[in-house]
Amino acid sequence: MHYLDEKVFGSITTKEIIGAEPPAIPDTQKNLENELATLQSKLESQSKENLEKLLEQQKAAEAHVNSRPGAMALSQLKIQLFTKYSQKYIQLIKEKLES
Repeated sequence: MHYLDEKVFGSITTKEIIGAEPPAIPDTQKNLENELATLQSKLESQSKENLEKLLEQQKAAEAHVNSRPGAMALSQLKIQLFTKYSQKYIQLIKEKLES
């Protein structure tokens, strides 16, 4: 199942979000926080065209995680955390596009 290895938030994969490991608190939350900081620092050097691509990619990644078959049976806390950080990243991209 190659979709489990798909990167959905920087270097974080689908498997890390929907799998049993790592635990949601504190590991997944810390990983998401660290990845958001890394992704945010990379936004500064992106062209408008690349920002638009990043925005679409992140929206697609979010849809990918939230549409997994059996998603209701998966770790809801981890999916909620992912969605929260994904939305923060999307907002940062939008703000950068508007500046």
